Amino acid sequence: MKTIIAADIGGTNSRFAVFEVDTDHNLSLVATKWLKTREAGSFYQLLDSLEESDFPMPLQQATTAVFAVAGPVENEIYCKPPNIPWEIDGSRLDGDFGIKRSILINDFAAQAFACRSPIIETAQQVVSGRIDPSKPLAVIGAGTGLGHAVLLPLQNGGYVALSSEGGHATCPFESETEFDFMAFLVRETGEPYVRAETVVTGGGLSLIHQYLTGKKLGPAQVAAAVADDSETLKWSARFYGRVARNFALQVLAYGGVYIAGGVAAKIPRLVTHTEFESAFRSTATMAHVIDEIPVFLNTNEESGLWGAALRGIQMIRDG
Repeated sequence: MKTIIAADIGGTNSRFAVFEVDTDHNLSLVATKWLKTREAGSFYQLLDSLEESDFPMPLQQATTAVFAVAGPVENEIYCKPPNIPWEIDGSRLDGDFGIKRSILINDFAAQAFACRSPIIETAQQVVSGRIDPSKPLAVIGAGTGLGHAVLLPLQNGGYVALSSEGGHATCPFESETEFDFMAFLVRETGEPYVRAETVVTGGGLSLIHQYLTGKKLGPAQVAAAVADDSETLKWSARFYGRVARNFALQVLAYGGVYIAGGVAAKIPRLVTHTEFESAFRSTATMAHVIDEIPVFLNTNEESGLWGAALRGIQMIRDG
């Protein structure tokens, strides 16, 4: 029996799991462990905390380990995440922890792999369409940041994930009222331009609510306070639908668009609201494309672990 240690290291939580892989390369989840990312002073302190916890497997016993991290990954070994105060360098994993075979992948690359793992069977379809499994699928998810990735099927039955930092691209604004909101955001954040991540995240939910009501509340407070007919929810759903549409068109995601966890896992109304679908389908030139693309909501907050494990299976298959 081969084993995979999978990790999903985010700006708030770091999740770890042990998976077993049978001879047919089927995954079985053995155990998971969540740690607070910022309670560790470094990546290696985080792994020390894992080893000192009740996590059931020493790291050196795994066949392979896949670490999904929230940021751009260089050469499958290094990442400097934008929302974590330390770097992630995998070069010492063998010497310090005895992990003979490991890689780093982007956290949304892991979410993309998860869309072709057993965990995706629980996803809720929120916009109708038809999946073409031979075409690219897109994953987008708002949490601490706004992640994007694409999964491309390969002829050998495997997949390759292409990561993106599209959350740091310019946010789309489309009316005079929204342009006023954009000016408000420039004043509030001091950034030279408004990133999509500034608006379509938990922090963005707070900023939208502040602009519309004058009240400064945290994302959890806003989530508890907003009703289905509130302007805060309508605006947030509209922006989310819009950035999802843009990404779907950029990669021609006929394999489907998947909304991953984060804010939508806690506030599903963001993507089940009519404003989301209306914004997603709003295109003057590409209706024949966008009408074919379904959207799914994946609320399982451990799906990144399944995606990392599926990438680990490909490593095992490749020898």
